[in-house]
Amino acid sequence: MAKLRQASLRHANLALVVRTVLGADVPPSRADVAAATSLTRSTVSRLVDELVAGGLLEEVGSATAGTADRPGRVGIVDGSDGAGRQGRPGRPATPLVASRGRFAALGLQVGVGHLAARLVDLSGTVLAEQRVTADLSGTRPNDAFRRLCTLARHVLDAVPDGCRVVGAGLALPGIVDVVDGRLLSAPNLGWEDVRPAPALEQALGDLPLRVGNEADLSAYGYAHPAPGKDRGPQDFIYLSGEVGIGGAVVVGGELVTGRHGWAGEIGHVCVDPDGPACRCGSTGCLEQYAGRVALLSAAGLDAGASPVELLGRVREGDAVASDAVRAAVRALGIALAGVVNVLDLPTVVLGGHLAQVGELLAPDVEAALGRRVLSAHWVTPRVDIAPDDPAAGATGAALLALEGLVRHPAEVISL
Repeated sequence: MAKLRQASLRHANLALVVRTVLGADVPPSRADVAAATSLTRSTVSRLVDELVAGGLLEEVGSATAGTADRPGRVGIVDGSDGAGRQGRPGRPATPLVASRGRFAALGLQVGVGHLAARLVDLSGTVLAEQRVTADLSGTRPNDAFRRLCTLARHVLDAVPDGCRVVGAGLALPGIVDVVDGRLLSAPNLGWEDVRPAPALEQALGDLPLRVGNEADLSAYGYAHPAPGKDRGPQDFIYLSGEVGIGGAVVVGGELVTGRHGWAGEIGHVCVDPDGPACRCGSTGCLEQYAGRVALLSAAGLDAGASPVELLGRVREGDAVASDAVRAAVRALGIALAGVVNVLDLPTVVLGGHLAQVGELLAPDVEAALGRRVLSAHWVTPRVDIAPDDPAAGATGAALLALEGLVRHPAEVISL
């Protein structure tokens, strides 16, 4: 029993050290980690040695970073009091960072208009990627997955020597049963009850695959741009725009997925019961006003046009395009105000095509939320714009697959 408790403590401390290093804004030294975790300096040194040997962490450069050991100061050697307060002169502190190219995960994404595959390592670096534009609406799932297999194989063929791929994730635009690994419904693709894993087995082999909703995974990647690292805010509503609109809710950096994992379908919040029919079977859904196809069509643009063209037309004073944006803002204000009032999450992040035209939408959506949200008198609603990334779901899928290394590093270094 004592050995079991000791092993559990070691596992917990390894995870604590990994998360401390990966989450630091500035690469910390061993003494910095000891100060941040309240572990003794000798314990941290022993744990770091294991993590470096196991390929999760690496030491880089000399004393150019950190707080406990600053440039120009003499570091503290093992045998100090553990808090870095005193000790014998030793080697200068060496910053610790996530190892590059030693562990990675594969992120895959199926959109209505594209396929993507990305290999992301523990530092959050994209090591390889493949992306193709394709109209997949109404296609057979296995045809799309065969094309995705080709992309996945190309990316996996580019894995650097000495790099271990630990998992894979697949982002899909629809309602996903994450436990069963099944896509229940993707209205804009026209897919129902699809199991992706068997169709991708040829490319993935024994690599474990986690299937998730594209908006959820994009939101996760926004909150955590690299394993163990947080980006502010950590509490927000995320809108992911492609043909339609997906949504996700993040609280404390964790996805809020609901009882069955289907929470966040903000694109199908009704903003007008008498509005146009939606592919989901309802009417007047948000995505019928602010989805990419609906927005471009209302602006007099072809469905294949870039949202950047819409931006240009509005800047030129095009009345039709400006009216389309106003209608989208109105719909977004109505839908999001209801969500904010229910969830008390006054920060909204726009992704996908909504991010591409975010400068048109954000100020007026903020104003609409200011009028409609009950708590706006005390906390002003804010709209942020996510980086323009057409495969954000693939990145989020890979990052989530890597999270297991951060939470359970002992399982990796013990192999």
